Amino acid sequence: MPIQRFAVEFERRTVGIAVRVPGGFIFYSSSELFDQLDGRLFRRARAIERELRRVARRRPALRERQAAV
Repeated sequence: MPIQRFAVEFERRTVGIAVRVPGGFIFYSSSELFDQLDGRLFRRARAIERELRRVARRRPALRERQAAV
């Protein structure tokens, strides 16, 4: 069976990948801003999107630094 995975983007930047596993998707971060979510299981892809927004709102200084890169 092929592995289902996709790039995860936030504000037009790739911030990680999601891999389908039994029970949902595991998120692997490629951005310091979202490292706290690395390896976390999400039941739905939409849940990843919601959590990315929540984390970004809580860490505005790091978010601005990432945007400058």
